[in-house]
Amino acid sequence: MKLFHCQACAQVLYFENIRCERSGHTLGFLSDNMDLSALEPLETSAEGTQLWRPLAMPNSRMRLCANAQYEACNWLVQADSEEVFCATCRHNRTVPDLTEPMNLFAWQRWQSALHRLFYTLSRLGLPLANRVDDPQHGLVFDVLADPPDGPKVLTGHDEGIITLALSEADDAERERRRTAMGEPYRTLLGHVRHETGHHYWDLLVRDAGRLEDCRAVFGDDSQDYGQALQAHYANGAPPDWQDAYVSAYATAHPWEDFAETWAHYLHIVDTLEMAAAFGLRLRPRLPQAEQTAEVLAAKIDFDPYGAVTIEELIEAWLPLTYAANSLNRCMGAPDLYPFVLSAPAIAKLGYIHALVRGGELVGGPAR
Repeated sequence: MKLFHCQACAQVLYFENIRCERSGHTLGFLSDNMDLSALEPLETSAEGTQLWRPLAMPNSRMRLCANAQYEACNWLVQADSEEVFCATCRHNRTVPDLTEPMNLFAWQRWQSALHRLFYTLSRLGLPLANRVDDPQHGLVFDVLADPPDGPKVLTGHDEGIITLALSEADDAERERRRTAMGEPYRTLLGHVRHETGHHYWDLLVRDAGRLEDCRAVFGDDSQDYGQALQAHYANGAPPDWQDAYVSAYATAHPWEDFAETWAHYLHIVDTLEMAAAFGLRLRPRLPQAEQTAEVLAAKIDFDPYGAVTIEELIEAWLPLTYAANSLNRCMGAPDLYPFVLSAPAIAKLGYIHALVRGGELVGGPAR
């Protein structure tokens, strides 16, 4: 994620901000140039919609996404566009009853995660067709509340349709599930990153004729998926899973291994971009262990979306996570990145890196 500022007063802003508290300007995100902009009001359209001039693109005329009325989106749409929703919200297929305050609050939290997801997917230049653009393979989200009587909604993916359990937006419920499943990390952003991994496996591997390449790295995905999940939940991960996987759940099936590795790749590039925006430099003071200090040193001054090799990312990522985990522990908080990356896991991340960049893959050239 980039570091944003108000063009009117230079105040530092968060990606989700809808108003600059210093200058008083309304804020809107420009998806075409990936920038958060202070807005100046123009006239009201014939339909009664407020039009805006973004200071980051002063020659543009924009309006806010229709979901701004729910404080669930701060993205902008061209004033003359026929679309009422922004580039992210067009992927919403089903939303809960927003007249219920608890539903609205939970949905807002899911929307925050989705907008951060789409920032990264856009920066990576990945295909982002929705169900209108591509009725067969478009990416859409159904955010569903648990029915009064019946089984709870489970987050999952099916041919581009991603179901998100509204209840997971509740911190207590999500922590309960995290503990019950023995997971070190469970967040809304992590969920949507993981589930889109399944979607892009369909697009970039299965439909692109890359199955053999992918199987050479992640294993044979033709094994029965349902049986594999049942075995995983019954027996757990192998004791040596950290030798080759990014997470215990990745051992369940090659599809889950791919999706987990995909999610970790998005974690890495997004976090490294923010670290670079802050100009972070790590120089540990270990006078009696100079060799260790050298390993933990890093200067994060590059664009991770432009990294040529996975090694460039990992050489910055590992020292950053050591430092961030240490800082979190000083606050009594969980580790920022509670995972260990083995050489085989890094090789899998390298496959994802080559896949999204269109580079050389195992078994031949990529798309």
